[in-house]
Amino acid sequence: MESAEIRRRWLSFFEERGHTVVPSASLIADDPTLLLVPAGMVPFKPYFLGEVKPPFSRATSVQKCVRTPDIEEVGKTTRHGTFFQMCGNFSFGDYFKEGAITYAWELLTSPQDKGGYGLDPERLWVTVYLDDDEAEKIWREKIGVPAERIQRLGKKDNYWSMGVPGPCGPCSEINYDRGPEFGVEGGPAVNDERYVEIWNLVFMQYERGEGTSKEDFEILGELPSKNIDTGLGLERLAMILQDVQNMYEIDTSMAVIRKATELTGVEYGAAHGSDVSLRVVTDHMRTSVMLIGDGVSPGNEGRGYVLRRIMRRAIRNMRLLGATGPVVKDLIDVVIEMMGQQYPELVSDRRRIETVALAEEAAFLKALKGGTNILDTAVTETKSAGGTVLSGDKAFLLHDTWGFPIDLTLEMAAEQGLSVDEDGFRRLMKEQRERAKADAQAKKTGHADLGAYREIADAAGETEFVGYTQTEGESTIVGILVDGASSPAATEGDEVEIVLDRTPFYAEGGGQIGDTGRIRLDTGAVIEVRDCQKPVPGVYVHKGVVQVGEVTVGAKAQATIDVRRRKSIARAHSATHLTHQALRDALGPTAAQAGSENQPGRFRFDFGSPSAVPTAVMTDVEQQINEVLARDLDVHAEVMGIDEAKKQGAIAEFGEKYGERVRVVTIGDFSKELCGGTHVHNTAQLGLVKLLGESSIGSGVRRIEALVGVDAYNFLAREHTVVAQLQELVKGRPEELPEKISAMLGKLKDAEKEIEKFRAEKVLQAAAGLAESAKDVHGIALVTGQVPDGTSADDLRRLVLDVRGRIQGGRAVVVALFSTVGGKPLTVIATNEAARERGLKAGELVRAAAKTLGGGGGGKPDVAQGGGQNPAAIGEAVGAVERLVAETAK
Repeated sequence: MESAEIRRRWLSFFEERGHTVVPSASLIADDPTLLLVPAGMVPFKPYFLGEVKPPFSRATSVQKCVRTPDIEEVGKTTRHGTFFQMCGNFSFGDYFKEGAITYAWELLTSPQDKGGYGLDPERLWVTVYLDDDEAEKIWREKIGVPAERIQRLGKKDNYWSMGVPGPCGPCSEINYDRGPEFGVEGGPAVNDERYVEIWNLVFMQYERGEGTSKEDFEILGELPSKNIDTGLGLERLAMILQDVQNMYEIDTSMAVIRKATELTGVEYGAAHGSDVSLRVVTDHMRTSVMLIGDGVSPGNEGRGYVLRRIMRRAIRNMRLLGATGPVVKDLIDVVIEMMGQQYPELVSDRRRIETVALAEEAAFLKALKGGTNILDTAVTETKSAGGTVLSGDKAFLLHDTWGFPIDLTLEMAAEQGLSVDEDGFRRLMKEQRERAKADAQAKKTGHADLGAYREIADAAGETEFVGYTQTEGESTIVGILVDGASSPAATEGDEVEIVLDRTPFYAEGGGQIGDTGRIRLDTGAVIEVRDCQKPVPGVYVHKGVVQVGEVTVGAKAQATIDVRRRKSIARAHSATHLTHQALRDALGPTAAQAGSENQPGRFRFDFGSPSAVPTAVMTDVEQQINEVLARDLDVHAEVMGIDEAKKQGAIAEFGEKYGERVRVVTIGDFSKELCGGTHVHNTAQLGLVKLLGESSIGSGVRRIEALVGVDAYNFLAREHTVVAQLQELVKGRPEELPEKISAMLGKLKDAEKEIEKFRAEKVLQAAAGLAESAKDVHGIALVTGQVPDGTSADDLRRLVLDVRGRIQGGRAVVVALFSTVGGKPLTVIATNEAARERGLKAGELVRAAAKTLGGGGGGKPDVAQGGGQNPAAIGEAVGAVERLVAETAK
């Protein structure tokens, strides 16, 4: 049975039994604690935590998941993988243990011609939690599983919680006996390789408290509403139904292995080492396609780093297998062919996925060459010094500058017989990430515990947002936080976070920054609002300071936004939509939005592109945007079902999570996007859009920065003033400026060359005199001295080499000259072969001189350069060189 059919049967089975089919959520987790979705229940987490009321009592899904903690083990074993699909059925206060167990058994054991999976009931074993007598009885008495095939396990294996206080409960796992060829008998308690787990049923019936580990926590009591969360690994079931040895040999993976063997000429099964590489390539390319498909772009932080790491690991393993050229396109095509049956959007989005992946491959192949040289040098230096450990700062340099994932550095260093200071590397990485994370988290939550926001939501409900139609309105204060903790009141001067029952303030989201304004109480108290955020779903937090009086929970208030600022932001947001559409018109659908930020009068827009956008294309895009403004197109928003929005061609931003009902913003016949932000009513209100330029912000991602309205006009006015000043200077019309300025620059460069030539000739004129001034030091012809200030390093080097060449007769020669450039001393020292045979090396002499000058230097044995901070020490440095020459030449 193909994987696509396994998925289809799962969804069909539960839909026929009253479950709402929920499409797989994006792999980009809508959870600040997660980078990527690692489990099938993650999209349903707000329902289980009680943060949001579920819109259904029964649901089913096949969720895309990515887990990377064991990425180094991928390929080494056949059990580890980064991408998998989790089939789940969920009950929210509806059926419980008996229903979940009955459904699972029916689907697994029903004949295939009846819509089931047709597993032999005699090969299924069950585990239950130690004291879960209820589940054990259902399995034994209702289902008919013999007692000898039901095993009780402890908290480590058969008890579930999220690791924090909240819902928890016992589990019951269904395991399949693969037969004696996979190990000894005795059930899953004895051998989980033979008795492989395929389905886990979680019975959420208790609330847990704090704890120190997965097994050590207090059970506080029963939940008021009992829920079901189950998960079946699609790849594991496919392994059984397709009768293959492991998940790498199922249909959707084996096709990638075959393509990799075709590209490299290496057969799967021929050797352990090559099999490991083939499995790494297969797993990582599947994961890469799914991540890019969900809008992740390679980068050096967060989920972008995860993608970059696995892509580069896959590419390097292909090189280890013998591939010499680009391979990513061929591998991606196979993945899309196999996974496209289950996820049709991969097929329709093939061009964008390929564009992003090929750009990353090209960047890495280039980085691999440069980074390998850096690594080879570091390895040589480490070995020369007698070391066996590559320093953490070298590993960090390879990561930060050349994009080498740490596991790649580990592998390449190990091949050279070295280990890596991982602790040092991770310390540097941690420092870098903590700086970025602290900035982002502080902005989002103000260091408050998210639980404080949830408590307010539980007590007062969600905030009603009225800002689409109102700029001010009456409200009631339902929550106050001071220093991150709930407080009944706040007084003048306090930094506060205010939660209202209804608000016109837009909370930052969808690329639009939050509103500012004032909240005035009936008592006369005033709060200046400096930002508005939404740290948990449905809760609008107004951050600011109490300017006057005392603020209390329950007080009536008048909330008013800064209307002028809001309108300016709205103009920027509408301009962003126009820019997005104009870019897609010019570059195609690969120019998909990858992020944005809308501020008063300006915006930035990130989009996918493998290379820089030509100036001519940027000019055309800007012209098209402004022509749309002149068309006076109406802008309107409408709420509709997600399927209807897609039918109408609305563009969705990658990485955004959308519910069943979405808001669609339409700009005439030009643009249609899913968006929750605020906009103008007509394109004429934008006035003018000026694109300032575009640049790279990461592999395959470009950024446009632009101005809107008065800000755009002011920019053009300033540019006009500059042009007028240039006209006056060069005495020409605006259209003549490029040619005239180019001619002037050409003449300036010619003059600089002549000056350089004259200066060099003047410096070299001193060469003959310096050569004649050579002193004999134990048979060494030694030339030292200081040349005129301002002599550049290049000129000084030419002079030193010229002097060395003028001293003939087979004598050993050392030339050490000094200069001062920009107030700092500079030295260049050269030796000839005869001097080097007597132990005089330029690098050692430079280091002695530079140390005296308060600096450093180095170079080759024949010529070296150094400098310092103290020009007054040049005389002393000359003496240091002369002494070292004398001591060495004795």
